[in-house]
Amino acid sequence: MSQLLEVSGVTVSFDGFRAINNLTFSIGPAELRAIIGPNGAGKSTFMDIVTGKTKPDSGTVTFGEKSASLLKLSEAKIARAGVGRKFQRPTVFEDQTVTENLTLALKAARSPWRVLGWRSKPADHARIEALAAQVGLADHLPRKAGELSHGQKQWLEIAMLLAQEPRLLLVDEPAAGMTLAEREKTTELLVDIAKTRAVVVVEHDMEFVRRLNCRVTVLHEGSVLAEGSLDHVTKNQDVIDVYLGRG
Repeated sequence: MSQLLEVSGVTVSFDGFRAINNLTFSIGPAELRAIIGPNGAGKSTFMDIVTGKTKPDSGTVTFGEKSASLLKLSEAKIARAGVGRKFQRPTVFEDQTVTENLTLALKAARSPWRVLGWRSKPADHARIEALAAQVGLADHLPRKAGELSHGQKQWLEIAMLLAQEPRLLLVDEPAAGMTLAEREKTTELLVDIAKTRAVVVVEHDMEFVRRLNCRVTVLHEGSVLAEGSLDHVTKNQDVIDVYLGRG
């Protein structure tokens, strides 16, 4: 199976500090992957590189069947190519309803010149309802986003990203600040999304990672320290020494 995303030999330094050090990472087109590692391991920088926010000093980052280089593209073009990123804090429009937030996301997914004359059509309303249902917000469409719980805001933002039809979704610490019930629902949601696209979850919470039941990549000092199931990597002595033994 060809890989959707391939990061190969990537290195990036900030003021002499090597944030990413000869990193090689790949993920398939419909795969769920968790990335764990201590603070400063390079998890955020990895996402910055894939989304075009940071350009590496060396290495390659390719995406899609034709292995197109992402390094020559702007952040906006990378997003349009099918890479979506969700930051830790939800960025929804609090004064807008759930429907309005999703409408804006659908509109943003159109090419710039098509947005100018954009009017929502019945198919768009059906799409909005389907997205809301997918993330458990079907009953909350008329509510303002600001009235939603923390977990519901996170799900709304995931739905807004899904409106843009990404092929790869990068999700930063989705379980942070959630109730146990919200975390369980988020697990189910991410597992479901990964049936049709690639999902990379950066997470500190080991219980949440265990529930995802997926392949895990451990980063340390900007490179891959170990990879495999959570049970496999947590038995790795290097992982215990640099990460798990710090409790």
